[in-house]
Amino acid sequence: MTIVLAFPGMAPLGERIAALLGAEFQVIDHHRFPDGESLVTLPGKVAGQDVAILATLHGPDQIALPLRFAAATARELGASRVGLVAPYLAYMRQDRRFAEGQAVSAPLFACFLEESFDWLMTVDPHLHRIPSLDKLFQIPARRVVTAPLLAQWIAANVSDPVLLGPDSESRQWVAEVAGLAGCRFEVLEKRRSGDRSVEVSVPRSEALLAGTPVILDDIASSGRTLVRAIERLAEAGTRPPVCVVIHAVFAGSAYADILAAGAARVVTTDSIPHSSNAISLAGALAQVFHELQSAELATFPSSRSSDKVKR
Repeated sequence: MTIVLAFPGMAPLGERIAALLGAEFQVIDHHRFPDGESLVTLPGKVAGQDVAILATLHGPDQIALPLRFAAATARELGASRVGLVAPYLAYMRQDRRFAEGQAVSAPLFACFLEESFDWLMTVDPHLHRIPSLDKLFQIPARRVVTAPLLAQWIAANVSDPVLLGPDSESRQWVAEVAGLAGCRFEVLEKRRSGDRSVEVSVPRSEALLAGTPVILDDIASSGRTLVRAIERLAEAGTRPPVCVVIHAVFAGSAYADILAAGAARVVTTDSIPHSSNAISLAGALAQVFHELQSAELATFPSSRSSDKVKR
């Protein structure tokens, strides 16, 4: 039997996933002491059960240790397997050493998670030079693809959409969403000179002037790309654009800045809880969970070996 244990804030998504799986659902009690230390308490009995811990890794430095404590405690209490459902997976940006002395955090964080979990699921991770999750993780790791969900929402909610990708690297992904939604697409030109310094060029297009621009982005962190794109679209005389984002990081005032720039609407998935969440990942996560359980976990031991080879 499977039990889904969600960290606070992820309960709505966890409850939907559990219902689709026919699994038990509980919320992990995460208490933070005044000195910043955490106490994690697992609800219910987990002995003999496959445990799926649901935690988005937005703000990873504050959730990483509680996540490790939860996984270790589930194992101590007799869970047969412990997996991680992390809709947003952090620390994927630093996949090589860009300057002398820097930590290459992507493989380091992957190793950190492997030490606690038997398997992992995430949603469209922001991979750069790493071609796939299995090049990073030694445990079974699965990517949940959002393109069909984004296309479905756009087709149902936007009149005459014209999709815009944030940069040339997004062309294949945006083309896939556009094909599924049955609409046209263009790609912006982006030049980044710092964490919060971005310049964007909008292509000259009759379709953009006639339709409703829909800017797609996988992650909105500082929001500068979206803000600049909205400003350039306004200069070009288009309708106010709809912004569709997978991961709603929205650092600082990013969300307010995007709306103030003139976005007609900002829509995100529920990979990170936010008021803009309008696209549920529950069905896609439940489907990949079934596939992972049947295709991969059957080949792995039911309990974690204490002498597992570390990288």
